[in-house]
Amino acid sequence: MTRRILDHPILGKMEDNNYVSFTFNQKGYKGLENESLAAALLANGIRTLRHHEESGSPRGIYCNIGHCYECRVSVDGQQGIRACLTPVKEGMTVESDGQLPSSKRR
Repeated sequence: MTRRILDHPILGKMEDNNYVSFTFNQKGYKGLENESLAAALLANGIRTLRHHEESGSPRGIYCNIGHCYECRVSVDGQQGIRACLTPVKEGMTVESDGQLPSSKRR
């Protein structure tokens, strides 16, 4: 496991012994149960979660509070899930979201 804040000055100590396994783009990772999927991916060194629908530029965690939709991924086959709001669970299958339709392509 890579870096995590386990002793936060405001939130206090976080137990780091309840790890769960999940996959991202067919590769296995571990995260702390119920931490956000975004935090688990970031702790595992994942910075790019998807690519922009039109430009193809990499997208990742931006606001981390559920407002911007930059962290959209597919979780267990469901598209458009915000990684910053989704708790990581044992056995989750996470994929970079495919391109969504844009108004210019219609």
